[in-house]
Amino acid sequence: MTPAEYVQLRAFARYDGLLLSLLWMLSFACYIIGLSNPSISLLVFVLVAATPFFVAIRLKAFRDYGREGVISFRRGWGYVVLTFFYAALLFAVAQYIYFAYLDQGYFLQMIQKMLDSPENEQILSQYATKDAFDQMVNDMRTVRPIDLALSVLQANILIGVVLGLPIAALMRSSVKIPNNQ
Repeated sequence: MTPAEYVQLRAFARYDGLLLSLLWMLSFACYIIGLSNPSISLLVFVLVAATPFFVAIRLKAFRDYGREGVISFRRGWGYVVLTFFYAALLFAVAQYIYFAYLDQGYFLQMIQKMLDSPENEQILSQYATKDAFDQMVNDMRTVRPIDLALSVLQANILIGVVLGLPIAALMRSSVKIPNNQ
């Protein structure tokens, strides 16, 4: 890969990482809203499940427009990993800002409220002790926003490395697209 090709790969990955982080931020916002409005919860699942398809579509666009239809498995995998890396960085910053400055304990209050509801209390008494879940919520209170953001950053990068393998394998191509000029 030439330096110019590497610059091109990073530029596409940065832009697509921005778009992917916006998808994740929308999903996270729906999750937070869904804590008090369960009808939104299905949207969270749809947005999260759309991630690999979104990245595959963006990789196809990079392959077809930036690479003229030709991309190796290795370059495609590198693109996906970089895209997830940039998205994870932006998403971690957004989560840090949310939990450090905007949340004010709302997230843990809603979890505690769900655990204290009569229907969940009955289920918890059958499968586990309520005390164990209360201790889990208390432990969550001690986690700093930066620690949470870094954990999510690490997890998202790892997911990108793993998801990048099948996405890059499916999207690789050695057939050049003729110019329409």
